[in-house]
Amino acid sequence: MSVSPRFVTAPPVPTHRRPRTGRVVVLSTLAGVLLALVWSYHFVDAVIGDNVANTLLGHDAKATAIAGTAAGLLFAFVSGLAGTFTACNIAMAAAIGPMSQAGATGGTSGALRTLLRPVGWLALGMVTVSAVYGFVGVLLGDRLPQLSTELVGDMPVRILQSSVVFGVIGLALAYLGLAALGVLPDPFATRPVARVVVLGALVGGFLIGRPYPLFNKLFHWAVDSGNPLYGAAAFVLQSLGNIVIVALLFTLVVAGTRGRFLSWLSRDPVRMAVITGSLLIALGVFTVVYWDIRVPAMFGFGWFPTLPYNN
Repeated sequence: MSVSPRFVTAPPVPTHRRPRTGRVVVLSTLAGVLLALVWSYHFVDAVIGDNVANTLLGHDAKATAIAGTAAGLLFAFVSGLAGTFTACNIAMAAAIGPMSQAGATGGTSGALRTLLRPVGWLALGMVTVSAVYGFVGVLLGDRLPQLSTELVGDMPVRILQSSVVFGVIGLALAYLGLAALGVLPDPFATRPVARVVVLGALVGGFLIGRPYPLFNKLFHWAVDSGNPLYGAAAFVLQSLGNIVIVALLFTLVVAGTRGRFLSWLSRDPVRMAVITGSLLIALGVFTVVYWDIRVPAMFGFGWFPTLPYNN
């Protein structure tokens, strides 16, 4: 396997070649809203997530108790993999564009390093946040809203935490998308690697709001263990499971095109900006609309249209 020989940092986009930002922003926003409308949490959580976890573990993941540390750590990784496409995790697909940019601007390197470098930077940001939250989460235990059984009206407190956390993450993704298009100041304009690390930290932050039942079970196990190091390790494995498919997809695209995909991106800064910005905006908008409008509407706070298969 070979990768195109050298990638250099893309030059500034000439003024006359700026992407049509208005069109890109509108279409990306509409795509995010549409995704929030058609999203079926039952399909991705139960049909995909539960079946994947049950198959890999060889038993009912929800009903079977976690027996021991090794079983808990295995459960953490498998439940993370099973939860790849849940609404609390799908926004990490926005990392594909920035990962491609980081790979394309990485300079001369071997094929393996070209493939692994962006994945490694994403994992660095993610693992840092996951480990810290897992450690602190075990120390705080039931004092966290995420583990509460209380209600605010008809809305569980843990879902309220999800709405707040994912709303913030969604806004951050949308900001990064607008910044990539030049609409807002871009702190990562010349630092594509830093952009990927920050995205990794946001992916790790998904755990802070995740209401996914298998993750909730893992969190209770970690707290019951009383060992914050177990919590840190379990949360890191959960996050690593979350990014396996995205990392594999990125690797297959780069390897399958023998590096030509990265070369194609690096040759045109407008193309790079549009792909990066549109993905970040669409999935950022989806995250905000789904968690701050659609989910509260399910509990009587506000209104959002519901398709028949989501009743």
